[in-house]
Amino acid sequence: MGNLTMSDQKVSVEMQKDANGLEKVVLKEPRGASAQVHLFGGHVTSWKNDRGEELLFISSKAIFRPPKAIRGGIPICFPQFGSSGSLEQHGFARNRFWSIDKNPPPFPTSTSNNKAVVDLILKPSDEDVKIWPHSEVRVEGLETLDYLDNLRNKERFTEQGDAITFESEVDRIYLSTPTKIAIIDHEKKRTFVLKKDGLADAVVWNPWERKAKAMADFGDDEYKHMLCIEAAAVEKPITLKPGEEWKGRQELSAVPSSYFSGQLDPQKVLQG
Repeated sequence: MGNLTMSDQKVSVEMQKDANGLEKVVLKEPRGASAQVHLFGGHVTSWKNDRGEELLFISSKAIFRPPKAIRGGIPICFPQFGSSGSLEQHGFARNRFWSIDKNPPPFPTSTSNNKAVVDLILKPSDEDVKIWPHSEVRVEGLETLDYLDNLRNKERFTEQGDAITFESEVDRIYLSTPTKIAIIDHEKKRTFVLKKDGLADAVVWNPWERKAKAMADFGDDEYKHMLCIEAAAVEKPITLKPGEEWKGRQELSAVPSSYFSGQLDPQKVLQG
């Protein structure tokens, strides 16, 4: 690939190749500060200030030849850190070739002005999906809440993650939930917003592979294309005396947006 230059009078973003032929993106700012990111691993391999001083460590013996990960700089350890999971050390993202996103989500104006910016994307291969089946959907708004786990005889737990992601079967009832919940679909760059009144709890369910295959009225692979999020009143059932009324409401809306657009910022969605 030849040099690809997108620049104006203030900043520049250039595609180059290193001594071993690996493609890298070089970002330069008006005062001379720069950074470079290798597409192999989406790895930041240089960050210099406006005096040209290198601020990142890269080993003098770093091997810039796949599949060996680059030693030093800023790697992306995903989807696991170290040997904490069943995958290779630090996961596979640092050993894969990333690409430039041709349709990047817009940065907020205050962030992008006079800044050299590049969006990289890692597209999973068939092999990646086999060794790490996953979903590109996450649910936000239920952090730190208690839930009843239907897979563990309705035992009560507290959500520890900063969002709910899906890598296996999930069947939970989240208790005393907020009136807004955001379901973020990274692949399709959109957010579903669930607004509710009169229904304190929320059901989150995905059968995943094994249970999907066991259900006669559910396609074997359909778990990859669905997620059940339901407003509910489970912990405290609604009891009405004669003549009393109760109203419950659930409203769903889709926001066409992407992760960096601001619209998809979960806090803005949930607070808006």
